[in-house]
Amino acid sequence: MLLGLFSILPQIDLAVANMFFLQEQCATPVRPGQICGIFPYNDDAHMRLLREVFFQVPYIVAIALCWMLVECWQQHGATFRTLRARNLKIALGSLFLGPVLIVNLWLKSFSGRPRPRQTDLFGGMLDFVHAGSFAGKCVSNCSFISGESAAAGWLFCLIFIIPQPARTALALPIAAVSILIPALRVAFGGHYLSDAVLGWLSSLVIFTALMALSQTTHSRKNSEN
Repeated sequence: MLLGLFSILPQIDLAVANMFFLQEQCATPVRPGQICGIFPYNDDAHMRLLREVFFQVPYIVAIALCWMLVECWQQHGATFRTLRARNLKIALGSLFLGPVLIVNLWLKSFSGRPRPRQTDLFGGMLDFVHAGSFAGKCVSNCSFISGESAAAGWLFCLIFIIPQPARTALALPIAAVSILIPALRVAFGGHYLSDAVLGWLSSLVIFTALMALSQTTHSRKNSEN
């Protein structure tokens, strides 16, 4: 539904991107009516450092989860924590299936949608294309959908498998980082709002689907036993 909304109303993407764009006079215009300018946040050293730190967070967490899963598998018998192992496998599986496979290896490679700063409306040279269109001329690492936003959405999903009382303490910081990551990508002109929102939500959909599949399989095994 959201993809349809962004596709029908591309003005949403353009209006939000324009909020962070600073138009400037072209030094050497290449063509009539060319729009020149920058996304100031993208040139701010402090903001870029913040983005670099946030960029690493999901993958640092993924390494920690791998270590926790290996540690869990080393337990046997009564000490083996089945639920913990299952949740860790769902978390790592959703990261691989969503942000890695579907988003970065498939959609971003073949969608063809230029990033805002690549389009002629925001200082670039390529034509704007709406969300969901594969008609753009971006060759690789394209804008639809945001890989960092997908990783941020995956981080948010982890809130639901963190045991108490740690969940109460960590939920707000995780949620804040999860929202700031896609917000920065939009502010930098790296993605349109639709790229960020749909990327973020894609991880929630995949995580929920794997969780539901795991619970269904677990219930079926119990009923057979």
